Amino acid sequence: MTAKNKSNKKPVGSVAFVGAGPGDPALVTVRAQELLARADVVAGDLALHEGVLHAYVRADAMRLELTEETATPAEVVRVLAKHAKDGDHVVRLYPGDPFVEGHAAEHVAAIVRHHVPFEVAPGLSAATAVPSYSGTPLTSTKVREVRIADLTGGDPDWDTLAAGTATLVLTGVVDPIKDVVDLLVKAGRDGSTPASATVAGTSTQQKTVAGTLDTIAADLKAARLVGPYVLIVGANVALRDKLSWFETKPLFGWRVLVPRTKEQAGLLSDLLRQYGAVPEEVPTISVEPPRNPQQLDRAITGLVTGRYQWVAFTSVNAVRAVREKFEEYGLDARAFAGLKIAAVGDKTAEAIQAWGIKPDLVPSEDHSARGLVDEWPPYDRVLDPINRVFLPRADIATETLVAGLVELGWEVDDVTAYRTVRAAPPPAPVREAIKTGKFDAVAFTSSSTVRNLVGIAGKPHTTTVIAAIGEQTAKTADEHGLRVDVQPSAPSIETLAESLAEFGAARRLAQLEAGEPVTRPSERRSAARRRK
Repeated sequence: MTAKNKSNKKPVGSVAFVGAGPGDPALVTVRAQELLARADVVAGDLALHEGVLHAYVRADAMRLELTEETATPAEVVRVLAKHAKDGDHVVRLYPGDPFVEGHAAEHVAAIVRHHVPFEVAPGLSAATAVPSYSGTPLTSTKVREVRIADLTGGDPDWDTLAAGTATLVLTGVVDPIKDVVDLLVKAGRDGSTPASATVAGTSTQQKTVAGTLDTIAADLKAARLVGPYVLIVGANVALRDKLSWFETKPLFGWRVLVPRTKEQAGLLSDLLRQYGAVPEEVPTISVEPPRNPQQLDRAITGLVTGRYQWVAFTSVNAVRAVREKFEEYGLDARAFAGLKIAAVGDKTAEAIQAWGIKPDLVPSEDHSARGLVDEWPPYDRVLDPINRVFLPRADIATETLVAGLVELGWEVDDVTAYRTVRAAPPPAPVREAIKTGKFDAVAFTSSSTVRNLVGIAGKPHTTTVIAAIGEQTAKTADEHGLRVDVQPSAPSIETLAESLAEFGAARRLAQLEAGEPVTRPSERRSAARRRK
């Protein structure tokens, strides 16, 4: 190819005007997720979209605070177009839907003049999502009309808005809300009309107060809620008592401490969110290589040369440590040919299966070292050609498994595959929250998380609900002066989250049956410390 034929044309970028939805990152559309994942530049009022940015945007993407407060619409679009002409894929984020709450029409019209590819990705509007999350249907067999007004753009025609019996949805309502209510009543809406106001809609901080147009301002003041609100007015608000589903989740609004390693906290946090909780991950341990790696090196060599009959994995971390050694030596799953593989529980088994290996033994019920021993076959001199077991595990593991296998006639190479090291103390505000009862619950997933949390942050307050994944963890919590409120029947992350949710649901039901307001543990402090 000659120099004359070479093209110096820049790659073509694009601009996408994307609706981020009402607040919950899980409500972002699939198309919006795709655009955010490929974005080189993300612009907008980014403080409104921290959850969305964390969930869907690459860490290396440029983030631009670009709003009408910092630049005119024409200037905003010029910046977006410049990045697109430089070959970047640009996303301009808007709350809700770009053409409803986002007021993006002017931006989209301006981008046309810059002759760059663009698209508009709709988002779920707060005007429809928040009523659904508050348990208020906008239409019913008796109410067929809905009117929506966004007050951030100025006052609507109040007489037209208030006329008739249509459900009204007003977004961007700020204090004093009484001013808005007075305008609706003056325009013809009866003061006895049911009304509700919601803050932080679709998030686990959502709160809804319901009453009538006459009472809603006082009700909000009594509840100490501050706008902006989504205000819903109409007969269907009265259905909320029966249809509320989000704010009645068993752990709704509970601030739950998750003391795990950063790599392991994700699953438990996700499960807790499904029950309405607000998980806060505080690493208490970090996983480090063993101080003497030669011991693991020799064991891997012995595995390849036929030294072992069994390999027993007691954690996902053990699987990871051995797999990293395999990769270091250029080995793969074929090195396990002829060996029998045991896994202490389902999660460990899944980590082994991801390696392409099917475990030969997983306890059917008790997913613990004791459960593994109970189902492990005794050594048989006739049937078992080798009597040795390779056991890669943590430096602080208990002796239950080793002692049990020796009793069954096996010889065990107990090898330290990784160390668990106490993490640095969390920030001072977190330590203060732990000690003063601002967490509603703490979910302990191992004895080491108990010891290390107490060591780096102090004991949780006596009003904090303590959940322990299994018997040994509960025993360690007891030894540290903590009364365990929740212990699942089977030691797994799923059952731990489920059991804590059942505890929360029972507590909520008891409060309702007693005619008491539904409160979280952190909201009801006892003067006396909890005693065993």
